[in-house]
Amino acid sequence: MRLLTRRPAWQRGGDGFRHPAQVIAAGFAAAVAVGTGLLSLPVATRSGQRAEVVDALFTATSAVCVTGLITVDTGSYWSGFGQAVILLLIQVGGLGIMTLATLFTVLVSRRLGLRARFLAQAETKSLNLSDVRGVVRRIVVFSLISEAVVAVLLTVRLATTYEQPFVSALYDGVFHAISAFNNAGFSTRADSLMGYVADPWITLTVATAVILGGLGFPVVFELTRTWRRPAFWSVTTRITLVLTVVLLTAGTLVFTIAEYSNPATFGPLDGPQKLLAGFFASTMTRTAGFNSVDIGAMRPESLLASDVLMFIGGGSAGTAGGIKVTTFGLLAFVLWSEMRGETHVNVGHRRIPTSNQRQALAVVLLSAGAVVVATFILLAITPYRLDVVLFEVVSAFGTVGLSTGITGNLPPQADILLVMLMFAGRIGPLTLASALALRDRNRRFELPEERTIVG
Repeated sequence: MRLLTRRPAWQRGGDGFRHPAQVIAAGFAAAVAVGTGLLSLPVATRSGQRAEVVDALFTATSAVCVTGLITVDTGSYWSGFGQAVILLLIQVGGLGIMTLATLFTVLVSRRLGLRARFLAQAETKSLNLSDVRGVVRRIVVFSLISEAVVAVLLTVRLATTYEQPFVSALYDGVFHAISAFNNAGFSTRADSLMGYVADPWITLTVATAVILGGLGFPVVFELTRTWRRPAFWSVTTRITLVLTVVLLTAGTLVFTIAEYSNPATFGPLDGPQKLLAGFFASTMTRTAGFNSVDIGAMRPESLLASDVLMFIGGGSAGTAGGIKVTTFGLLAFVLWSEMRGETHVNVGHRRIPTSNQRQALAVVLLSAGAVVVATFILLAITPYRLDVVLFEVVSAFGTVGLSTGITGNLPPQADILLVMLMFAGRIGPLTLASALALRDRNRRFELPEERTIVG
């Protein structure tokens, strides 16, 4: 007698988990559509006139995808209602990213037969309703508490040191706290945070919020439970922490050295202030989008370094974009193992499966292809030089939000292309990685092996 058992959600063909790309894309597209509609209302602008559809679509996409690129100034163009809509879209986008990414991480972990270490009930072997509720609850609580702490610190500084009226300081503090934690980069000020370039209270608070949001919820939650026991950290946590420190340090040194004598950026600052500005720039290129100096005045070598950092991005299942540091780190270990002639890729005391390596390679190659194609198109339809266009493209795809100042001067077709890049850059790596991890097709036969010439 054959017993019929109920298959898990990820095995049932009609379930949304079977096609994570469709679930995520549909959710984010719906949020963008609603945001575009709200920002198209006359009440959303200070002038009382309807915003251009392209501007509303661009701003809504940038907010939902927590990018920060803008075609119109946030503080002067949008009314209080419009700014509230942008803030809500940022919060929905940030929470949605962390929730969906974390849940799919759980799903993929179960699918591969691994333990989801970032769950409190790590001993369980199935994703049940209590797990989902617990994950979502922790994400929401963690996000709101982090944003509240940052908002208080910013409000106190603005109200005391800069003598800003309390209500205005509170609004700016809350706005920038939500924008920073979600790595959005939106600011109510036309010059972003350039007025605070030498203020460690403001810049370090914002930078800390960006790093915390960009690490990824699984890593943060694992650290809260096992920070005294590094030996128990997962491979994801180890790679994320090590590369975050390495990239932040390297970026700080590169920006400080390259811009040290640049009179339009770091030149007027003293030694400690230059280092602070370098650290802030290094942190923001991890997909945050705030700037404390004029990006358009930076030297070409700084723009190139920014391109690399923006493309790599931050941690998985967080608010940061890019291909993720785990993807970059995994490929670095693949390269190291190949150079040493090892047959397996080992990280610490763990062996990385071949399927995981292929997923990382697919994400990087497809992302690089998208950047190259978009750069080619923008060069063809705009008069700007290569380094500026490449910076804009990588910033959009990596959902960073930094710009050399050309975003508002681009033609409508270029804006649409950037909208597509922001959307693809936000959901692309996540959905691609999830889809590849959940795809399990075994051949019933093996073809004859033949090596090709490499190099």
